[in-house]
Amino acid sequence: MAPVTSLQTFYQQLHRETEQLSPGAGHFNLFRVEDLELPNSKPVSYSRRDFFKISLVTGDSKIHYADRTVDTHGTVLVFTNPMIPFFWERISKRQTGFVCVFTEAFFARYGQIKDFPAFQGPATGIVQLADDQTGHFQEFFERMYAELHGDYIFKYDLLRNQLLELVHEAQKLQPISGQLVSAANAAERIAGLFAELLERQFPIEMTSQVLRLRSAKDYAQQLHVHVNHLNKALKTITGHTTMQLIAERMMQEARILLKSTDWTIGEISRSLGFEEPNHFSAFFKSKSGQSPNHFRQTQKD
Repeated sequence: MAPVTSLQTFYQQLHRETEQLSPGAGHFNLFRVEDLELPNSKPVSYSRRDFFKISLVTGDSKIHYADRTVDTHGTVLVFTNPMIPFFWERISKRQTGFVCVFTEAFFARYGQIKDFPAFQGPATGIVQLADDQTGHFQEFFERMYAELHGDYIFKYDLLRNQLLELVHEAQKLQPISGQLVSAANAAERIAGLFAELLERQFPIEMTSQVLRLRSAKDYAQQLHVHVNHLNKALKTITGHTTMQLIAERMMQEARILLKSTDWTIGEISRSLGFEEPNHFSAFFKSKSGQSPNHFRQTQKD
């Protein structure tokens, strides 16, 4: 799994103190991009964050996600959530704009922020702005920045409202495709994404390689759907449950490793994500009717 950058680590990288609100109120802050261009700063690593982020950036960049790279030019709005690992690579040496960071608790009174379409991934979370739209959003961020540094006693309540308005303003610019598709088409799409995600974990080529995703919950989180919804879609399209499909692919890989390598049972077990070799042996025997050692021996005879 990609490492997780905490809010505290984020502030340490900026050489700033973390500013906390009252207990339970969450965290909110807003920076100018120009102020974040530190001399001798290290490149940002590919990671997940434990906070939400909205960036308004003018300049050329590459935003790297797990399965795609998005080239951005001019001015873009970018929404990221803690579940999706990404790496922002600056192409233009000079960039301007704003970066807003906040925790889930700050937005809690409006519901689950991660459920908003803008935070669902690169397809909906990167909004390229036209010239006539850029000025509007720059003014919006300027107002938020001024409010944050003002002395109005209820400024964080106002900033919550502005944050919600910003999300909706951005979502109106990029209608979400696929929301009105039929249940059958939705199931096909989820099944296809699941199959692609499953296959990306294989083949296992080194003993140091370990399966990243092993449970139905792991896959549901990566696909941003409820585990029951994933299971229903796969059952509809394939006739099998999520765990049946995962187990089938793991068995296929286990047979390959037993036949084509001299790895120990313990090494194969570890690579396939089992905590103990006896757990792997029990899994293999339940699916094939024979132990891993017996299967390996029959392949040599």
